[in-house]
Amino acid sequence: MMSDSLPLLLRAARGESVERPPVWMMRQAGRYMKVYRELRDRHPSFRERSENPDLSYEISMQPFEAFKPDGVILFSDILTPLPGMGINFDIIESKGPIIQDPIRELNQIKQLRKLNPVESMPFVGEVLTRLRQSVGNQAAVLGFVGAPWTLAAYVVEGKSSKNYAVIKAMAFREPELLHQLLDHFAQSIAEYLKYQIESGAQVVQMFDSWAGQLSPIDYDTFAAPYQQKVVDLVKESYPNTPMILYISGSAGVLERMGKTGVDIVSLDWTVDMAEGCARLPEGVGVQGNVDPGLLFGTPKAIRERIVDAVQKAKGRTHILNLGHGILPGTPEENAKVFFEAGKNVNELINTSS
Repeated sequence: MMSDSLPLLLRAARGESVERPPVWMMRQAGRYMKVYRELRDRHPSFRERSENPDLSYEISMQPFEAFKPDGVILFSDILTPLPGMGINFDIIESKGPIIQDPIRELNQIKQLRKLNPVESMPFVGEVLTRLRQSVGNQAAVLGFVGAPWTLAAYVVEGKSSKNYAVIKAMAFREPELLHQLLDHFAQSIAEYLKYQIESGAQVVQMFDSWAGQLSPIDYDTFAAPYQQKVVDLVKESYPNTPMILYISGSAGVLERMGKTGVDIVSLDWTVDMAEGCARLPEGVGVQGNVDPGLLFGTPKAIRERIVDAVQKAKGRTHILNLGHGILPGTPEENAKVFFEAGKNVNELINTSS
């Protein structure tokens, strides 16, 4: 296939020279959209919405139909692979994920099953295949996973946490136990990513959402080696599939993120784009990093911030995105402004200079 007929986001993520930075949003399918909330009222169970292929496909397509972003991401959750390893969970609307039986002992880790995504998550493959068929080359199809540290944080804590005391106690009292769990997750997550790529994902993102809670010395011990293991295992089979790494609150570990072997580091909004670029190796692309809170502001403010981010990332692979997921309650018309400004950024830059 001719390179220029491939989706813009895929070409950019591979480091090719492109006419403008591609644009998509983390959590672009979700609670800020009226059409999503109406579907959620009819199907209140999150697991049903993410594990029923018809619903997951419909939700994944909602932002594409509304805004035509350059990327369409699978509607799913980072915890979706857990039941395939023998860890059950539920997602409660106001409380977040709940792990029924938190993992805190060696015998629990030994009982974990090796993940076989084809068997335990056929719906994911089905949705990705359908998305590829639907969007063709108008957008890249994105897959995603949670990184080993973040998955471990959920299953050891048993729920979302403010201070991560339980998993940090394990890290500092029984590090070998935690390393066994992290290694199991790294191998399973690599299998899951390969399955997503085989099913149609063209670019994949790894969310290590809670790795920003680690000190740099502990990031080097408990997060980075397992991020790198996932990358290495996936790249063995799919060297040309771009991989993105996102960590919330990552300003303290940016340089470390750039050394994990990923193609693109997704910056949150707590670091200036120019400074973030300066801190990363030249060959590593950037994604981000507009403050999601800005989308409660005026169209003018949104456009100005997009111009700022794009100009500061100039000369480097850049995928325009928010620095975190779009917030519930964001006016849909402001999401539209974000996407339109991203697509017309060259004209905006010309008129602002």
